[in-house]
Amino acid sequence: MLGQKDAAIKEAQRAITLLPSEKDAVDGPKVEENLASVEVLVGDKNRAIPRLHHLLEIPYNNFLTPALLRLHPIWDPLRSDPAFQKLCEDKHR
Repeated sequence: MLGQKDAAIKEAQRAITLLPSEKDAVDGPKVEENLASVEVLVGDKNRAIPRLHHLLEIPYNNFLTPALLRLHPIWDPLRSDPAFQKLCEDKHR
């Protein structure tokens, strides 16, 4: 939001290296979800949508669901994308 796209992505990716899902299956994916939200905020939907798809496939603390994708305003910039719409379908899980 401050116009520092590269720095925002870099810091969110750094968080993943500090808490990878492979080492913390409970909280690590939440960090990946944070990176997806940063990617959406900076307009990088081509990275965010596959990441969201991955997150829908795994259980974790406060896990992502198709309903949350449909309702949470952070994902609004993705609403018109057919790949995102497919993720929002309940049958996905």
